[in-house]
Amino acid sequence: MSDSVNLFSPIKVGPNQLPNRIVMAPMTRNRAGAGNVPQAMNVTYYTQRVSAGLIITEGSQVSPRGAGYPLTPGIHDSDQVTGWQKITDAVHQKGGHIFLQLWHVGRVSHSSYHNGELPVAPSAIKPEGECFTYEGPKPFETPHALTLEEIPQIVNEFRQAAKNAMSAGFDGVEIHGANGYLLDQFLRDGTNHRNDEYGGSLENRTRLLLEVTQAVTDVWGENRVGVRLSPAGAFNSMSDSDPQTTFEYAADALNQFTLAYLHIVETLESVDRFDFVALRKKFAGLYMANSEYDLKRATEAIQQGRADMVSFGKLYIANPDLPERFAANSELNEPDVASFYGGTDVGYIDYPALTNV
Repeated sequence: MSDSVNLFSPIKVGPNQLPNRIVMAPMTRNRAGAGNVPQAMNVTYYTQRVSAGLIITEGSQVSPRGAGYPLTPGIHDSDQVTGWQKITDAVHQKGGHIFLQLWHVGRVSHSSYHNGELPVAPSAIKPEGECFTYEGPKPFETPHALTLEEIPQIVNEFRQAAKNAMSAGFDGVEIHGANGYLLDQFLRDGTNHRNDEYGGSLENRTRLLLEVTQAVTDVWGENRVGVRLSPAGAFNSMSDSDPQTTFEYAADALNQFTLAYLHIVETLESVDRFDFVALRKKFAGLYMANSEYDLKRATEAIQQGRADMVSFGKLYIANPDLPERFAANSELNEPDVASFYGGTDVGYIDYPALTNV
């Protein structure tokens, strides 16, 4: 890729012509309203960040069983769809593009979310640590290992959620296969100890991800579905005996779909080294990089062809006008970590834009 291509170069993602390659990463903020319905301050939050080439929403559970954190939005009932419609309408009125992230937390949940029923997972392996519940932190529980008869329901939940996202007016969707949640739990052999067609071999451990991707692309068509993976992340007690082989296989397998992009969290929590360049070469489509990027690193990644787009998390929390600040090479607001999760508009929609500084 030539030096003339940079973060501010337009890029076509399916039918969407994006004005730049600066993406707002999906970030859980725990500020949905009653019934996990998006509310007014969520509309403000997303429209403040509309100058992003693409906004990817916070993870939104595809079913009640997919929830594992307080006040996270869903996309499985009509009130939630209506709430999201207000957001997509506002973003589109300002010329923006927005994808919804489809989410099922799997074992990273608690029975208090599910009327006493245990969370679900590929295998009955309890994660370390505590779950954040409405009653405060509680130790994680040993999850229920999904039976072969139950797995098709998971696929159907993603399919229906994809339909709901379309009804809500999104430009596309992203499948959350990262950060130790359900699809990631099936992919990695540290959490998947099954001995049926969903466990053991790479082909089997990748099966659910591919079935979900097939279901979602059946709804949305080509180039309007992204997939997010975190090959070297340890969050939520995740591990794999050979992550390089596992995730290169998964990236190559995803080539059977014409995806909008592959979104990779480039952390190195669980391994000393991971070759993200080799992974990128396995995937034929657009590659979105994520994790602790700043303007300099992101520019280099685009110019050197190591990424087609870069998503930003914490920088977007504190800087609603991040592209404008990057373009002006201006000072960035510092994010307030204490207000990341839950609360009011403080630390959510009160960060100043350049025009207000």
